[in-house]
Amino acid sequence: MDNDGGNANTTQFYDYSSYYYEDLLPNFAPCSNKDLRNFGMVFLPTIYSLVFVLGFIGNGLVVCVLLKHRNQTNLTDICLFNLAVADLLFVFTLPFYSHYLVVDQWTFGDFMCRFVSGSHTTGFFSSTFFMVAMTLDRYMVILHTRAVARYRTPMAAITLSVIVWMLSLCVSLPTLIFTKVTNESSGQACGYVPENKAWLLYNMFSVNILGLLIPLLVMICCYSMIIPVMMKLRSGKKHRVVKMIICIVVAFFLFWTPYNISLFLIFLKSEGKLQSSCSMEQNLKLSATVTETIAYTHCCLNPIIYGFMGHKFRKRALQLLRKLVPLIHFTSYFSDSTYRESSVTSRSSDVTSNFIM
Repeated sequence: MDNDGGNANTTQFYDYSSYYYEDLLPNFAPCSNKDLRNFGMVFLPTIYSLVFVLGFIGNGLVVCVLLKHRNQTNLTDICLFNLAVADLLFVFTLPFYSHYLVVDQWTFGDFMCRFVSGSHTTGFFSSTFFMVAMTLDRYMVILHTRAVARYRTPMAAITLSVIVWMLSLCVSLPTLIFTKVTNESSGQACGYVPENKAWLLYNMFSVNILGLLIPLLVMICCYSMIIPVMMKLRSGKKHRVVKMIICIVVAFFLFWTPYNISLFLIFLKSEGKLQSSCSMEQNLKLSATVTETIAYTHCCLNPIIYGFMGHKFRKRALQLLRKLVPLIHFTSYFSDSTYRESSVTSRSSDVTSNFIM
C-alpha cells in the first residue's frame, strides 16, 4: 500500500487528512489533502475489488487446471502453479485494504494487521521470484538442453519452489515484525513502524532492487539470448513464442516501473532531496495512488501471459470450464490441428513445449 518513503508492501497508508505548510505561501497557509483523500477512498477500493475478482478467477483457474492434471506436471507447470498461488496470496489481502480505506481505520486487530501485511509482501516477492525462476529455467532449457534435461524433475521443481518461498518469507520478515496497530486521531491504524531508519531504507531498496531491477535485468539478459535461438528453429510456433517473451518483459516493466519510481521520489522527498511544496506533495501522492493500481493489476495478467497463451493449457482450461459451467458453451478459435506437434526436430519440440504449455 501507499506509504511515505516506504514501499508497495509495507501497508503504511498516507495520512491524507494531515496538513503541511507551503513555504512559498504567505503566513504559512495550510495545504489540505482532503480532495486527494476523498479520491483515494473511492478510486482505490474500486480498483482493488476489480483486481481481486479478476485475479482470483484467473489464478484460481490456473491452480484448478494444474491440480487436475498434476500427474502430467513438469518443472514449468509446478513453477506456474506456485506463481498462481503467490498471486492469489497477494490478491487475498486487497479486500482488507479496501475496507481499511472505506472506514478510515483498521478494525481487524493486531494479528490480522501483521498477517495481512506479511501475506501482501510475501505474495509480491514470491510472484516476482517465480517469474525469475521460470525465466532462468527457460534459458537453461534452450541454451543448455542436454545438460539440464536430467535435472528437470518434479522433485527438483518442488525443491526450487520451497527455496523461493523461504527466500520470499525471509525478505518479508521486517514487514511481519514491524507492522502493527497504532492509535491515531481518526482511530486505529495498521502501518509499518520500523525501529530505525535502516529498516525503512531496507524496505525501499528491497522492493526497488529485489522486486524490480534484478528481475528485470534477468529477464532482459536471458530473453535477449533466447530469442535469437528461437528464431533459428524450424518450429512454426517460434513467432508466437517470441511474442510471448516480449509480452512478459514489457508487461512487467510497464506495470511495475511507474509505481517504483513514484515510491522512490516520495522517499527522496521525505529525505529532503526534493523541493517541499503543496503541488509537489500532492502530485507525488496522486501518482503513487494511480500507479499503484496499475502495478497491482499485473497479477491478473500472469494467468493470461503464462497460462492462457499456451495451447495445451488453454485446451485444459476450456475442458474444465465446460464441466464447471455446463450451461455456457465455451469454444476455442483454434482447431484440433493447432494442438498437434509440428514435424520438426526433437530439440525444436522440446524447446517450444517449455513456452507453449
